[in-house]
Amino acid sequence: MAKPVSSFRCTECGWTTAKWAGRCAECQEWGTVIDATEKPGLSRLVKASALTGASVARPITHVDTTAVEHWPSGIDEFDRVLGGGIVPGAVILLSGEPGVGKSTLLLEVASKAAAAKSRVLYVSAEESVSQVRLRAERTGALHPELYLAAETDLGTILGQIDAVKPDLVIIDSVQTVSSALSDGLAGQPSQVREVASTLIRLAKDRDLPILLVGHVTKDGSIAGPRLLEHIVDVVCQFEGDRQTSLRFVRALKNRFGPTDEVGCFEMTGDGIAEVPDPSGLFLSRGTAPVSGTCVTVSLEGRRAMPVEIQALVVETKAPNPRRVTNGVDSSRVAMLLAVLEKRAKLLLSSHEVYVSTVGGVRLIEPAADLAIALAIASAVRDIPIAHNIVAFGEISLAGEIRPVSAAKQRATEAARLGFTERIDASSEAIRVAIGRALETAVSPREAELNRSWGA
Repeated sequence: MAKPVSSFRCTECGWTTAKWAGRCAECQEWGTVIDATEKPGLSRLVKASALTGASVARPITHVDTTAVEHWPSGIDEFDRVLGGGIVPGAVILLSGEPGVGKSTLLLEVASKAAAAKSRVLYVSAEESVSQVRLRAERTGALHPELYLAAETDLGTILGQIDAVKPDLVIIDSVQTVSSALSDGLAGQPSQVREVASTLIRLAKDRDLPILLVGHVTKDGSIAGPRLLEHIVDVVCQFEGDRQTSLRFVRALKNRFGPTDEVGCFEMTGDGIAEVPDPSGLFLSRGTAPVSGTCVTVSLEGRRAMPVEIQALVVETKAPNPRRVTNGVDSSRVAMLLAVLEKRAKLLLSSHEVYVSTVGGVRLIEPAADLAIALAIASAVRDIPIAHNIVAFGEISLAGEIRPVSAAKQRATEAARLGFTERIDASSEAIRVAIGRALETAVSPREAELNRSWGA
């Protein structure tokens, strides 16, 4: 008799091989290759199960939605990202780099929820209960309805949930919890998949919201199988620079709200604080205008925030002048320098150019092109731009200023903060506006060349 041919398949990407491998050759994931050989005698047909009254399909108009209403977590910026609050039975995954403040934020959420007469269970699989207590005491997050447990076994965690009967469960983190029903160490794809699936079934059966902390890899993506992001209800990313105190929470996936909201926080000595109006964090405090600065309005999600861009241009005799950027895309700045030199006749090939944002915020949208170009041109001419001028617009390689998204919202935010003049693609006589922003005592021919790139 011919021997049965073995076949192995990757559970992540579907790659097949004749021999078992510890790592998938297609998606490079570890521990995802399983034996896909069909066992003899098993029927391909699945028998229909008997349906009870609660499981019978109903018309969508007869489904009650009162049990899935949002309830506030006590932190407005976090509720903004979640779409209004936490939904009963929802599983929320919060990811971020080590040390960014994930545990501090969730401990604050646990304290606010406990203060709202809700029993909260905080399970720490990385720290002891005494370490969590010290952080809670420092940040003022102590409350008698906040229960702590330090467990790494999934069965023990389920027992804690049955004993405490909480209204909210926080697990820090899902990669450090292991299940006895799956082989391998904690953090491996099979373990993460089993732990997450069990917790999600528990959340749906009991209408119990669960917050999970997820680790990230070196490239910033969530560690573990991609299935983890698909089966949870909300995926939030907590990001920020260790050198600055500003933190952002973005919703990458949200089944109960929009995915373009951003929450702003600030790390302080007493924990994490909300920043409802971050407009003053990204503007300098100088009273007199300084050359090389220009203000733009950036859109973070659906929130418009003014950001000041600073540029410094220094003449050098080095064969390769330096181009240093901080907070903006270096390739975008290089393109704008080429446009300025070609269209506006600004000699920048023999100058070192430094471009940075105030407050450490990162600008990745092309709407900041016009403000970057104006800041560089102001630094070259050593002519300051007035404080009441704001600029936003995309610059093409032909030197044209293109309109950007949410221009009306940006203009409204700029007017609220006292910027009486704006320069964008919809400005009337834009050539005159740019010329007024960069008035120079040069010949009329050179002045016309300086203004022509904005036409």
